[in-house]
Amino acid sequence: MESYKSSFLCGLVIIFLLNINFLSVRGLGVNWGTRATHPLPPNIVVKLLKDNGFNKVKLFEAEPWVLDALKNSGVQVMLGIPNDFLAPLASGVRVAEDWVTKNVSAYVSRGVDIRYVAVGNEPFLKTYKNMFTNVTLPAVQNIQAALIKAGLGRQVKVTVPLNADVYESSSSGVPSEGNFRADIHDLMISIVQFLSDNAAPITINIYPFLSLYADSHFPIDFAFFAGTNDPVVDGSVSYTNVFDANYDTLVWALEKNGFSSMPIIVGEIGWPTDGDSNANLQYARKFNQGLMSRIVQGQGTPKRKTPPDVYVFGLIDEDAKSVDPGNFERHWGIFNYDGTVKYRLDMGKNRTLVPAKGVRYFEKQWCVLAPGASETDPNLVDSINYACSHADCTSLGYGSSCNGLDARSNASYAFNKYFQTFNQQKGACDFHNLSVITKIQPKTGKASCEFEIMIDLGKHEKPRKTPASAAAGKLRNYGYTVVVAFLISSIIGWVS
Repeated sequence: MESYKSSFLCGLVIIFLLNINFLSVRGLGVNWGTRATHPLPPNIVVKLLKDNGFNKVKLFEAEPWVLDALKNSGVQVMLGIPNDFLAPLASGVRVAEDWVTKNVSAYVSRGVDIRYVAVGNEPFLKTYKNMFTNVTLPAVQNIQAALIKAGLGRQVKVTVPLNADVYESSSSGVPSEGNFRADIHDLMISIVQFLSDNAAPITINIYPFLSLYADSHFPIDFAFFAGTNDPVVDGSVSYTNVFDANYDTLVWALEKNGFSSMPIIVGEIGWPTDGDSNANLQYARKFNQGLMSRIVQGQGTPKRKTPPDVYVFGLIDEDAKSVDPGNFERHWGIFNYDGTVKYRLDMGKNRTLVPAKGVRYFEKQWCVLAPGASETDPNLVDSINYACSHADCTSLGYGSSCNGLDARSNASYAFNKYFQTFNQQKGACDFHNLSVITKIQPKTGKASCEFEIMIDLGKHEKPRKTPASAAAGKLRNYGYTVVVAFLISSIIGWVS
């Protein structure tokens, strides 16, 4: 009898340990964005995912070079469809069938574990001015019909990644007052009903950083998971962080409209490391460690104890992303552009982040302001302007990691960014005789600011031409204008 008890207790311990192991990996997903001038080779990225325990990945579009690398990888895939595709997909089921055949069936048959098709990306943002309001649901319905016709209706589910602004609270701001936004309430109910009818989840993107970015008076402690001295009290529940309050607002909105058991996926959540005074390594580590600890522990929210699947945003920095929302847009990665680790992150089971393996770089040389060049040269401002209109200078902006460099280091940083972005090509370090190539690594005097050397894609297997690489010279946008304007004013200030 004692032997039986021991075996039974041993079995319980094993089950308990297995459950801990399960919780440490359940829902451990990440967003893999590819808007980079020098993206990491996909085979290296897939190895990076697996080495760090990410068993789920969310893609923003169907790119063959990415999907090919995920064959037989064991990584579950949420495959995105960009908003620009919504209108064609809504126009007829035949278009959706063609898309599913080309981008889902073809890869599932070759070993890519596609679990979801994410139709659109935050299509109801107010900034879109109803551009996608009338086409999102028809697109979802047509993709669902196409999946069923392809025999994938049970294996692959549709969902719609939505921004958290699709729901709101009353003036009191407590989660229990949550409901869907008035202007899209009926549409949201139709979408949720369709997803529910097809046993599919709703996907929501929650960004505490953006709450802080948008409101200088936002209580900073409330953005993290460590608690606050000023919680949001909702009846018997005290909310100590914005994530719980935001998520439960959605749960309440679903419950009020008859969908209390609707599964929820958190499609994007994270914290950037550069491009704003609150986007730094310290805050990013604090936020993402709090998030990771919740995932490992299987922690839910006050309203819903079962934790959702979570896709961290994002995996790697993307230096060719639009920065219209802010310069921080290019710096969401938990890894740098080359897969090196930004900061220590405890992933559970005594594991921490490990870097990408097998990355190859260009020659160790940098383009800098020539020693004899004058800071008052009339061509200097135009040269910096040109460099930053074709390369990513967001780290030089106000509040960023390289903010506050002296005039010479500022110019050198801009020149080197251009030089590296254009593959150290001959002529890429020619700025009106103001620049020179050096083999000695430049120093900025700031630990957070480094002169990078780009990944040499030509040295890796299966080099490719990416839309982002082809568009390296088309990075002109609002963010670049802000950075250049800041640099020009800084240089004028130093000179004067």
